[in-house]
Amino acid sequence: MRVLLLNTYYMYGGAGRAAGRLHQALCGMDVDAHMLVQHNYDPRQRSIYGPSGALEQGAARLKPALEMLPLLLYPGRNRLPFSVNYLPDAVLSHSLVLDPDVINLHWVNTGFLRIETLQKLRKPLVWTLHDSWPFTGGCHIPLDCRRYAESCGRCPALGSRCEGDLSRWIWRRKAKALRGADLTVVTPSRWLARCAAQSSLFRELRIEVIPNGLDLRNMQLLDKPVARRLLGLSADKKYILFGSLGSTSDRNKGFQHLAPALKALAAAGFGTDCELIVFGAEKPLDPPDFGLKAHYLGYFRDEARLNQLYGAADLFVAPSLQENLPNTIMEAMACGTPCVAFDVGGIPDLIEHKANGYLAQPYQAESLAQGIAWVLKGEVGCTELARAARAKVASEFSIEACAGKYLKLYQELAAGGKGTPSPC
Repeated sequence: MRVLLLNTYYMYGGAGRAAGRLHQALCGMDVDAHMLVQHNYDPRQRSIYGPSGALEQGAARLKPALEMLPLLLYPGRNRLPFSVNYLPDAVLSHSLVLDPDVINLHWVNTGFLRIETLQKLRKPLVWTLHDSWPFTGGCHIPLDCRRYAESCGRCPALGSRCEGDLSRWIWRRKAKALRGADLTVVTPSRWLARCAAQSSLFRELRIEVIPNGLDLRNMQLLDKPVARRLLGLSADKKYILFGSLGSTSDRNKGFQHLAPALKALAAAGFGTDCELIVFGAEKPLDPPDFGLKAHYLGYFRDEARLNQLYGAADLFVAPSLQENLPNTIMEAMACGTPCVAFDVGGIPDLIEHKANGYLAQPYQAESLAQGIAWVLKGEVGCTELARAARAKVASEFSIEACAGKYLKLYQELAAGGKGTPSPC
């Protein structure tokens, strides 16, 4: 079995870590697995291929900015991620594309894969959805919009009132490229499977739910005082952890909801005992007032250091507007750190309300503050919450189990299996 995975990044960002872990697990199962990327942040890894020369690497760095140019026509857009995928790519020129049994697409934006290239990948395709972009007219996070059930146009993400706008053009390009494709869709969460099944582009396709997996050897329960000492944190404070790639600048991550929630928490009497830790971004030029002390720790790409960070915190907060199956929540739970998040998207696949964490009412800062206070008060014992969080991930999200499901699907497709459309 020869499998080729395509993802813009390797072990960077949520999709990059998810695809990278899957690749590593497949290699550990003696699958001939290779991965083609646009940016490789760990060149020591074997069977990971990306731009090699200085010219190719320079072009790869330039592509994200060039991909944004069509969006200049829409100054009123909402600033959430939106991808056009119109630039020429070099995917088909790579020898890896010639002879795999199955090609598994993951997150292929910022100029990595042109939409029109899809119809030229004449192999059984599996497309793992890390957000909604594959079935929309360009947005990654459609929020309340359901125009992807038709043919997009009049796109609220673009602030457009025109039927024939950029989103309609992108939708038409996808519809043409997917016509006749041997494509199976995989979603990590049940919520995203339902969304995909309702979309005009994917409603006739087979859709499988296979969660992103986690290597539990890299995310373990740690002794909290030891983890704090390694990070230079106080032993007698309550630490609230928040972070992801672009945590302070990506509007979807909910940084704008964090300040009012923490101010409410401080007003309730937690301000002197609690401090905030932010990772995944540098300190903003004009940081908000949270009502309590904040530490900005920058980027953490090493999983051992991430393990220490999760282990040092009393809880992880994720006030995202919309999520698929967040790596950060899964990682925190694997480290025994309970999570507080809005009850949106695929997050309920991970957090069981008041059993291993807390699900707040969407976009209500007061509810988020109540959830944080519930964890800090220890209404359910800290040890009990930690064990429940770890047990949830260990029982349902181990990378070995998830990779095994992918391998079974690959083998079925390589043997000519088609499956049936999802009943979602």
